Amino acid sequence: MTEPHRLTRQDARRVAVRAQLLDAARPVDLLDTVRRLSLVQYEPTATVAPSADLVLWSRLGRFYRTDDLQRALASHVMVELRSMMRSAHDVALYRAEMEAWPGEAAPGWARAQAGWVEANNALRRDILDRIRHGGPMISRDLPDGTCVKPWQSSGWNAGRNSAMMLEFMEQRGEVAVAGRLGRERQWDLAERVYPDDPVVPLEDAVRERRARRLRSLGIARARTTQTQFEPMDVGDAGEPAVIEGVRGTWRVDPAQLDREFEGRTAILSPFDRLVFDRKRLAELFDFDYQLGMYKPAAQRRFGFYALPVLHGDRLVGKVDATSDLPASVLRVHRVYEDEPFTSEVKDAVRTELESLAELLRLRLEFE
Repeated sequence: MTEPHRLTRQDARRVAVRAQLLDAARPVDLLDTVRRLSLVQYEPTATVAPSADLVLWSRLGRFYRTDDLQRALASHVMVELRSMMRSAHDVALYRAEMEAWPGEAAPGWARAQAGWVEANNALRRDILDRIRHGGPMISRDLPDGTCVKPWQSSGWNAGRNSAMMLEFMEQRGEVAVAGRLGRERQWDLAERVYPDDPVVPLEDAVRERRARRLRSLGIARARTTQTQFEPMDVGDAGEPAVIEGVRGTWRVDPAQLDREFEGRTAILSPFDRLVFDRKRLAELFDFDYQLGMYKPAAQRRFGFYALPVLHGDRLVGKVDATSDLPASVLRVHRVYEDEPFTSEVKDAVRTELESLAELLRLRLEFE
């Protein structure tokens, strides 16, 4: 058995920050950045800016323009798969899973979804035929008159038969997101969106996906809380590690060990992968953070859409800001300091906010 690497919490933080391309050595290329991050989450809330733009700007800085991402998606150099934007060639790592959907070991709810698709095969064939001849369509352009068993849900998806069928057809690899009209996905045949790469066998694909996830995170749990679209654990990828003062064994990317670290200041999306796993965030960074958008106004501690502030290998505060588009202003309501900012940190945070305002073509104002 391999002896685990022994890391301090600072070591672990620096591995995580560097793996997420948030150290001083900024990347300069959009597609290379996405490949190294493995994915960039689509999240439509644009209180400040869409999360994907914030994630890419926080890495690329002046090398990033919002049109760059849209061009990459429109040309299918990048694709959106289950609300995650990835390099198009990474889809080959999901094709075997698509072909086997829902899979032999699928839980009961997934088998029920597959049963619903089978019961409504006429609707599935109708959608494929309409898209094949009519080109990319949004779900409301696809009537569901051929649905014989309406989708039942206690939530807002009840009766949204075409929309739910498209979700499952994406998981089956039959349709793909070709673009968006505002927030609405445009669906096309997968064969017209995804590259025609050889399918990676399922076992190999799962192993490679875990390895890439670990490379992008630097350090992670072998097993942790599951999320709907993208796991946060890494199985047996990398090598074992223990972190001083933190329970349990971790997995670390050995390529990130024993390297010099030079940090910088960055303002992050609330959905950034550095902070997305809240348990890991607490264990490594001891960062007090809540996203207010899911809470009633009276219960929000740091505003509606607090942006975490990274300085070096520490998360040191949050920025509560709003993009006021009619007034052409990026309005900073408050900067929360987890500990009093030095003049260096204050200047660096202001410089980053000025850069963000420039990206968004807004004027920066502090309340």
